[in-house]
Amino acid sequence: QVQVIESGGGSVQAGGSLQLSCAASGRTFSRYSMAWFRQAPEKEREFVAAITWSGSSTYYADSVKGRFTISRDNAEATVYLQMNSLKPEDTAQYYCAAAREPDTFAVGRHEYAFWGQGTQVTVSS
Repeated sequence: QVQVIESGGGSVQAGGSLQLSCAASGRTFSRYSMAWFRQAPEKEREFVAAITWSGSSTYYADSVKGRFTISRDNAEATVYLQMNSLKPEDTAQYYCAAAREPDTFAVGRHEYAFWGQGTQVTVSS
């Protein structure tokens, strides 16, 4: 059973920073792409960032490029999302997800099969 658990959300003022963490268990973490998605109230869940199984490649939504950084520690089976220069429009529930297939670079929502419960990020102006 694959489990994905996020932590690190909270409230911050615009311009501030937060780091989210996501711990995964239940299979060989280092073989699978990981990603972050987010969902604001009354909006569709949207892609934020993804990282390959090795950590050698990353991919970001245009809205967060240059402000957010995704990284992973395979020894700790953990993926991180460092969020800087936060804006009120970044307010959302943030979800960590693990790819369905190993050894691929997954960026589409349909490619992710295992999801956490989410952690709330609130940015005030």
